Amino acid sequence: MKKMYSTKMINTGGRSGEVHSPDHSLELNIAAPGKRVENATNPEQLFAAGFAACFNSALDLVKSSKGIDGASTVAAQVSLYAESESSFVLGVELEGSIEGLSLEETQELLEVAHTVCPYSKATAGNIEVTVKAVEA
Repeated sequence: MKKMYSTKMINTGGRSGEVHSPDHSLELNIAAPGKRVENATNPEQLFAAGFAACFNSALDLVKSSKGIDGASTVAAQVSLYAESESSFVLGVELEGSIEGLSLEETQELLEVAHTVCPYSKATAGNIEVTVKAVEA
């Protein structure tokens, strides 16, 4: 397997701290989910952003292979669940739309993208991920 890219982020303070890249080109304050802290995000938002972007890129690849050029949008909703007082899991709901395609056609392409996306592959069998076509 050929490594195409690698990146690194460093955290201090956990969910009440900050993350930054080694060269400080990206620096973010981190807050626990549900706590409103100005100019802060949380790990679930970061995961949702990454999953949505990666999945939409996978969808673009699938669309391109089938000669489809309608613009697509993907939303990723990441939920944090407590299994117990000290055990937590994530769940993801992906919703996608493609301009000019029916819900059925879009769903088919989303299902294929789900087999291509690296985030989908990383989460397969580990957490619940649902994929659903929605109106453009």
